Amino acid sequence: MKRLITVMALVVLTDLGMTAGWRRFATAAVPAGAEQVVHMTAKKFEYTPNQITLKKGVPVVLEITALDRDHGFKVPELGVRADLKSGQVTRVRIVPERTGTFEFRCDVFCGSGHEDMSGEIIVVD
Repeated sequence: MKRLITVMALVVLTDLGMTAGWRRFATAAVPAGAEQVVHMTAKKFEYTPNQITLKKGVPVVLEITALDRDHGFKVPELGVRADLKSGQVTRVRIVPERTGTFEFRCDVFCGSGHEDMSGEIIVVD
C-alpha cells in the first residue's frame, strides 16, 4: 500500500511539474518589443478579428476573451489548442515557424451556427 501511495504521489508531482514548466514556456519572457499582442473576442459563432496576419518567427500572444459562454480555439497546423472560459481572457502564445494560411476554429459546441465559427491566421515572411 505504501508503494502505491508513493508511486501515485510521484505521478501527481511529475504532472504538476510538467504543467508548471509548460506554463513557464508558454508565457516565457521575451525581450521588450519582440512579442506582439493581438486582442480577440469570441462569441457565439464568431471571432473578432477573424483574420490575423503574423510574421514568421515573431512571438505573438493572442489574448482571447470569451464574451458569452465557453468556447474553444484550435489551430491544428500550428499545434495550438485552448479552452476559452466565459468572461475570462485566455493567453495563447504562438511563434509561427512557417508561412501560409492556417484556419482556426471553435471546437466546443456553442449551438446551431457553431460550424461557421472560424477564422484564419496568415503567416508572412
